[in-house]
Amino acid sequence: MKLRKIIDFLREGNKVKVTMRFRGREMAHQDLGLNVLMRIRDDVEEVGKIEQFPRTEGRLMTMVLTTK
Repeated sequence: MKLRKIIDFLREGNKVKVTMRFRGREMAHQDLGLNVLMRIRDDVEEVGKIEQFPRTEGRLMTMVLTTK
């Protein structure tokens, strides 16, 4: 559902900010979160591209996508 919404927003010409929140022990497995964000990037490759690569700020990992 969320991936479909990301694609819809990108097709309308909007930017999308994808945020992952890590809680507790999840902080030790940030590489898994990065893999999820890279999978999203690959799934929306035909419609959009990365404007801001994934970066970690405290417990949040964010990535910004924009239209091609």
